[in-house]
Amino acid sequence: MERWSNLSNSCRPWTYWWWPGSAVDKTNICQLLKIYSEAGLGGVHIIPIYGVRGYEDRYIKYLSPQWLQMLDFTVQEARKLGLDVDMTLGTGWCFGGPRVTDEEANALLVVWSNLVSPNVGVVHIPATNKPLAVVAVSKSGEVVDVRDKVDETGLLSWKPHQGEWTIYVLFTRPSGQKVKRAAPGGEGHMLNLLYRPAIENFLKWFDEAFAGYTGAKPRAVYHDSYEYKSDWSPDLLTQFASRYGYRLEMELPYFLSDADLDRVRRIKCDYRELVSDMIYSNIVVWVRWAHSNGFITRNEAHGSPGNILDFYAAVDIPETEFFRSDRDIMVAKLASSAAHILGRPFTSSESGTWIAEHFHETLDALKHLMDDFFLAGVNHIFYHGTCYSPLDAPWPGWLFYASTQMNPQNPIWFHVRALNDYIARCQAILQAGQPDNDILLYWPIYDLWSFPTGRLQHLTIHAAESWIVPTPCGYLARTLWRNGYSFDYISDRLLGVIQVGTLPGSVRTPSGIEYRVVIVPKTTYMPLGTLEKLLSLARGGAWVVFQDRLPADVPGWWNLNQRQAIFRGITNSLRFTVQDNFPGLVARVGRGSLIVGDPLAVLEALGVRQERMVPNLGLEFIRRRVNDTGVYFIVNRTAQDIDGWVPITVKGKTAIVMDPMTGSIGIGATRRGFNHELEVYLQIASGGSLVVSVTESEPKDLPRWKYYRLIGDPVPITGEWRIEFLRGGPTLPSAVTTNQLVSWSELPDPEAHRFAGAAKYTLSFSVNPATNSLWVLDLGKVCHSARVWLNGISVGTLIAVPFKTYPLPLGISTNTLEVEVVNLAANRIRDLDRRGVQWKIFRDINFVNINYRPFDASDWQLVESGLLGPVTLWPVEEFWPK
Repeated sequence: MERWSNLSNSCRPWTYWWWPGSAVDKTNICQLLKIYSEAGLGGVHIIPIYGVRGYEDRYIKYLSPQWLQMLDFTVQEARKLGLDVDMTLGTGWCFGGPRVTDEEANALLVVWSNLVSPNVGVVHIPATNKPLAVVAVSKSGEVVDVRDKVDETGLLSWKPHQGEWTIYVLFTRPSGQKVKRAAPGGEGHMLNLLYRPAIENFLKWFDEAFAGYTGAKPRAVYHDSYEYKSDWSPDLLTQFASRYGYRLEMELPYFLSDADLDRVRRIKCDYRELVSDMIYSNIVVWVRWAHSNGFITRNEAHGSPGNILDFYAAVDIPETEFFRSDRDIMVAKLASSAAHILGRPFTSSESGTWIAEHFHETLDALKHLMDDFFLAGVNHIFYHGTCYSPLDAPWPGWLFYASTQMNPQNPIWFHVRALNDYIARCQAILQAGQPDNDILLYWPIYDLWSFPTGRLQHLTIHAAESWIVPTPCGYLARTLWRNGYSFDYISDRLLGVIQVGTLPGSVRTPSGIEYRVVIVPKTTYMPLGTLEKLLSLARGGAWVVFQDRLPADVPGWWNLNQRQAIFRGITNSLRFTVQDNFPGLVARVGRGSLIVGDPLAVLEALGVRQERMVPNLGLEFIRRRVNDTGVYFIVNRTAQDIDGWVPITVKGKTAIVMDPMTGSIGIGATRRGFNHELEVYLQIASGGSLVVSVTESEPKDLPRWKYYRLIGDPVPITGEWRIEFLRGGPTLPSAVTTNQLVSWSELPDPEAHRFAGAAKYTLSFSVNPATNSLWVLDLGKVCHSARVWLNGISVGTLIAVPFKTYPLPLGISTNTLEVEVVNLAANRIRDLDRRGVQWKIFRDINFVNINYRPFDASDWQLVESGLLGPVTLWPVEEFWPK
């Protein structure tokens, strides 16, 4: 249908485009960009990295005049093709490089200690660098600042009057963390993102490099996930004292302790809050610099030792990631929540990092990965990714070690256009209008910051079970999700931009999105300002729900008694009462209410929408609103096909059903169900997805959606298959004629065992035309994607299980079936390693397996390849649900 046409480049998937050694040239840039465009990509993200051995004469130094010429040429050529370009600010990851000094580098706190007594009054402090603090601590906990007793040579002249004391000296040192996978000209320390001079000097590097640049600029500059090793900065103690009114070094016994003591929890909370705010403020410096230079920003906040919800919110495009088996939608929603609340149009994702061992990634697996991202609110996919590889490089070309090899050398590329079109159609829907979630779920970061053990807590996607999954917020988020309630997370800082909405009980974001209710999970520590903000919203008419109880206390150690008195004064003044037939305690506050109770019961009582398709049918969804139209992206993650009535809560009369895999659109069958709720009849295969758009009026230009049902047993397609190998390598195997479908690894030609590429299967067959007029072609097992023609007419590319076509009419006599099957590269890579071919020629980490061990495919088993079947025809008829 025409409604899927004219998809913008932002709808299409983009890809990380690594430049090994920045060894790029104009000829290959032109040819590769054209190939990427033809495959349905929307843009590239340039990341210069380490080089390839044997090509050193092609290396281009980062930010040199020649490098800037290549950047200009790339951006201009991409835009001629309808593509666009982003770039990492720097090389490899994270921020850093040759301009970063030792003082500006990742810094770790070093604590040196020594015992002193009245008989020992002279201590030699190690001459590493200037101490940040020197304190003496008695066994009873008394702390004395003795820094002024240290002379220029590091000699401490101080002794206690009595008893044994411990001298603590605080230093910092560079962590040693260098820019990872740096390109020539980009090597050096990672900077200290806690330290303002570090980020300012880093940005001056680019000011100088681009001072005379008049070429085309990329759309965005990018900051990768937080992999710095830093817990201190040269000015941290000064900032701490200025902010909190007490000196951290004078609380050293508690700060260095892991004891489960109230004072330990509170002091560490203050420290962690300060670090978070220091990082946040420096991210803002980068964002403002980018905007002043004509860029927008993308940022991966995960891994940071701070409030990543705020870090995502600080930029134009927050970016999340799934890594290997770490694919938690509840974690990824932190990025999209920030975008939703602030009205950012895009949430991007690093997509395809270690979804399987190299050369075993399938289009099927990638499709399901994309669905997870879409459900999490992502609407701007970036493959991870594509390595620039000159066309003269021997197969498999230049590769990056930690990616799905989304490149023209990989045979999955032959059919990747089908996946890219699917992503583009989905993202066209998910970029339109506004998110339509009902709940703002408060994220109690101060409970996390009040853990007594350790110093900083890095909120990585690899260890979500340590910081969100087992927490009350994590449990409640999953409970809401599994019960069909839609939500976004909100932080203390983001609550500051929320106002009272126009609907009963609702709140409103600056972009005009309304949420029906704010929910606070079980929370121990809540800042006084947050409690006061929630009260203000309630006074204006909002509903604020506290799970089971009110927060217990304020966090942190600073000015504690005064803050606690105000906090308790507020909570003690609230008068909660039991309301008739209401499942919770209610305190009327102004025009709104504070409610304490079980969130699910309260949400039902308040009439907040529950999508019953989730608990009743096991479907998952994300919902958006485009003007007066409600739009659902629905995924069937269950093991069973869905074939029946699906309830939806959006008000309307007409349901337009859209299949993003095929592009089909039609007006679906609807009826009124429970509580006069709209129901639409949907047929979604296990693993499949559909889009449903609900409107009040019925478009005149759309046909009815086509529904089909089985009317008989399957008919096997048998006969003599001709298999002809079309493209790929290392050598095209001999053509085969066979009555039995087997893996290429079982064919007599040994070239087929190591072949990676495409082969066409051709078969002539006939069926009794009186039996049925419509048939679904089921290819059975396909390894690993297939493009199908029937009687010379293309009927589509199948990339995911089940490998079935839409219903087809057959000829009255003989029919010709052609199936182009593409396998994986695994068997060809296996062959290279068994023969000792030196294709792993990359510097730095070179090429590793999924467990980060040296890569060796020589002991792999042969991977099944080809059309394995059984191929059958299923007789169906069209029907209209009643």
